[in-house]
Amino acid sequence: MMTRPDLPERAPRGEGIPTALDGLLVVDFTRVVAGPACTQTLADFGAEVIKIENPDGGDDTRHYEHAEIGGESAAYLSLNRNKRGIALDFNNPAALEVARELIAKADVVVENFSGGVMKKFGLDYASVAPTNPRLIYCSISAYGRKGEFALRPGFDPITQAESGFMSLNGFPDGEPVRTGPPIVDMATGMSACNAILLALIARDRLGRGQQVEVALIDTAVSMTGFYGMAYLITGNNPGRFGNSPNGSPTVGVYRASDGPFYMACANDRLYRRLVTEVLERPDLITDPEFAHRKSRTANREKLRAIIASVFATDTLEHWMAKMKKANIPVGYLRTVEQGFNAPEVRDRDRLSRIPHPTAGSVPNIEPPINMGLTPTVDPVAAPLLAQHTKDVLHKTLGYDDRRIAALAEAGAFGRAIEAG
Repeated sequence: MMTRPDLPERAPRGEGIPTALDGLLVVDFTRVVAGPACTQTLADFGAEVIKIENPDGGDDTRHYEHAEIGGESAAYLSLNRNKRGIALDFNNPAALEVARELIAKADVVVENFSGGVMKKFGLDYASVAPTNPRLIYCSISAYGRKGEFALRPGFDPITQAESGFMSLNGFPDGEPVRTGPPIVDMATGMSACNAILLALIARDRLGRGQQVEVALIDTAVSMTGFYGMAYLITGNNPGRFGNSPNGSPTVGVYRASDGPFYMACANDRLYRRLVTEVLERPDLITDPEFAHRKSRTANREKLRAIIASVFATDTLEHWMAKMKKANIPVGYLRTVEQGFNAPEVRDRDRLSRIPHPTAGSVPNIEPPINMGLTPTVDPVAAPLLAQHTKDVLHKTLGYDDRRIAALAEAGAFGRAIEAG
């Protein structure tokens, strides 16, 4: 029987500590991964993020099937922390008026609809910028907002495939492999967040906002990194190297007698320490086949077999101790369960549990950014669908109960949803 891992309650931040983005109002029209990842970072550091969802089911990730707790999916909870959620039916004119009033007050708008959707509803940058010239308007898409592919839908694995990024993952004798986590989505979300912060800095200097854009295909191309650059220099198409980039025989997965580990001896200095201090095979330096990096690469299969045969003679802990003593970069090859319970993670207070209105508490993974003066806000779980509708309309737009009731009666929040 599976049991949930034991997580501590999240320690609160100190009183009176400032946040990096206090006072910043973000109107969030995003769903799925890239957009919500961007706006969650803004929310984590103090921005007021109002997440607007379709009342008919809301964000697609609410229904993803990895796991759920309290009626909310793992995917949705992992991407929408610290936001306030409202529901608006864009097919209702009254709801569109609410959306326009929120945009008029916003510092930042983020949207990742298919091309043409925001323009259809009069919520695109050209339509809203005249009433809010200081607005930063961020559009996230698969193929950009201009050109013949602007209306084409696309998702993370599609852009991994089409950019060439996927062709670099896997083993030479196998098919290309997509990454498990949606790495292009997550990196696009980070790029969108960077673009917004850059535009905010520019606004302080120039006195006006601007439209910024990020596309999954652009991110995927940039993530080919030095492999893509090498192709542009040489014209040679890079291939797949499995766990050993560039075929390096001293980088990759090896097995001790009782388990695997990952080693990364990527230069001559580390290689010399490996063969003399760890393997105790100085002949692997003096032998002309292995004396230099190029010769080792040329004879990589032979060298790898020799190294593997030595590692197989003793236990994982024996080799880990020797390599750590010699300052060889090495790590255990862990499962998610092992990684999340490892001291490298637990000692950094990355994992906790936080309150949730239907589950009691839900797991929380801290954002990977640490700031000394303006740390993250105390985390609040992702909102239930339409949870903060009434509160947002009261506090942000100043609507009274009569107006909110009229909007609900008109169907602005969806027929099946009361104003929360």
